[in-house]
Amino acid sequence: MLFLTLFFAAITASSQSSFYDFTVKTITGEPFPLNQLKGKKVMVVNTASKCGLTPQYEGLEALYKKYQDKNFVIIGFPANNFMHQEPGTNEEIAEFCSINYGVTFPMMEKISVKGDDMHPLYQWLTEKTQNGVEDSQIKWNFQKYLIDEKGQLVKVVAPQKKPDSDEVLSWLNP
Repeated sequence: MLFLTLFFAAITASSQSSFYDFTVKTITGEPFPLNQLKGKKVMVVNTASKCGLTPQYEGLEALYKKYQDKNFVIIGFPANNFMHQEPGTNEEIAEFCSINYGVTFPMMEKISVKGDDMHPLYQWLTEKTQNGVEDSQIKWNFQKYLIDEKGQLVKVVAPQKKPDSDEVLSWLNP
């Protein structure tokens, strides 16, 4: 029995070995292969428009503008998993982000980041058997996942931590 458990765990772990194996969709529905980000540091963040942490969009945009020319990108994934704080359509979310925060970093389509309908990318981000680094749970909106230039998970940053926290800045400026 233990052999079979280990065997299936090995198969699962090899199914998605890298962040770059995924293609997601932009907020306008276009395919966005993550392999186009090879060689860049990436922050993946689940977002929401009606959350106490929503003002983090401002800090995310400032961080993106400061480091986008230094092989860094932020990818936002709107999600309605926490107290229905992202009820809008993709179009409404895009408009909200643009008008209220001037967001220019790539925003993806609205997805689920937990539960039975969790997006495969978030399964990879949260399961050690897939990412090879650690298990984690999405605790709330604006949880940040830091991916290195090789497509490997490096760190999970708590939702309450600001985008320009020491944790993030020390990762960006080793």
